[in-house]
Amino acid sequence: MKQLYIGETNWQASAVALGIMRMNSLTPDKAAKAIDTAYDSGINYIDSADIYEDGDSEKVFGEALKKTAVKREDLYIQSKGGIISGQRYDFSKQHLIDAVDGSLKRLGVDYLDSFLLHRPDPLMELDEVAEAFDELQKDGKVRHFGVSNFNPQQYQLVQESVDQRLMINQLQFSIMHTGMIDFGMHTNMTDPRSINHDGGIIEFSRRMGVTIQAWSPFQYGMFAGTFINNDKFPELNQKLQELADKYKVSKNAIATAWILRHPANIQVIIGTMNPEHIADSAKGGDIDLTKQEWYDIYFAAGNDLP
Repeated sequence: MKQLYIGETNWQASAVALGIMRMNSLTPDKAAKAIDTAYDSGINYIDSADIYEDGDSEKVFGEALKKTAVKREDLYIQSKGGIISGQRYDFSKQHLIDAVDGSLKRLGVDYLDSFLLHRPDPLMELDEVAEAFDELQKDGKVRHFGVSNFNPQQYQLVQESVDQRLMINQLQFSIMHTGMIDFGMHTNMTDPRSINHDGGIIEFSRRMGVTIQAWSPFQYGMFAGTFINNDKFPELNQKLQELADKYKVSKNAIATAWILRHPANIQVIIGTMNPEHIADSAKGGDIDLTKQEWYDIYFAAGNDLP
């Protein structure tokens, strides 16, 4: 499994992370097997959020961790906060502190390796965010901080207001969700792919040394479904199968390797709870696609070069 430096520091973690959004569907015993499989496959990074199934996924993880052979100190555990489902985003000092406290209790741990602001709050008071970060760090509850789904200006606004370095930005990215790179290739053009939806976030992240964490790496659209083995995408699946056969892995591993081939220091968050699929996808962290293979997959997804 490839290792990458989070935020260009000496904090090194697996290039593939396990997202536990769906862990509430498992019993603690089955969740423990998922954690063990991930760790045995080289994954040492866990991603969560306080709103995942109203906190139930974190509760199951906390119970499962006690049943595994994996020690807390062997994992990087991350959570996100700031969303009150169906009501508002809330970056007030007290809500952020309460969000962390709730996650710690449910996860059964004493600290988070990282805590992310979970989608930008247009009403955020920057001094309250700064005070919350300071207190959480001083009390030993959070070691590192980041954001999720922020554009460059939003990231910079927060970064200029807090003392801690924002090391992470979680963004949707996959073979079938490539707006971040389409825009760059279609510069100075007027076609739909030339529209800048993200503020040049991938180039900005590289300049700032921010680790992008790619969520929904096997999905197309906004939660429309997976493109793997989907009859809507025959050419893409044919190409993925061709390369899967070459490298003796699954299509999911090739889709993972495609993201990791980009030089932007991207970490892939897989969300499956199936141990076999976890192990298969993790193998993408051992594959180095050629440049032409990367472009061939991009073409098979329905893209071209301007």
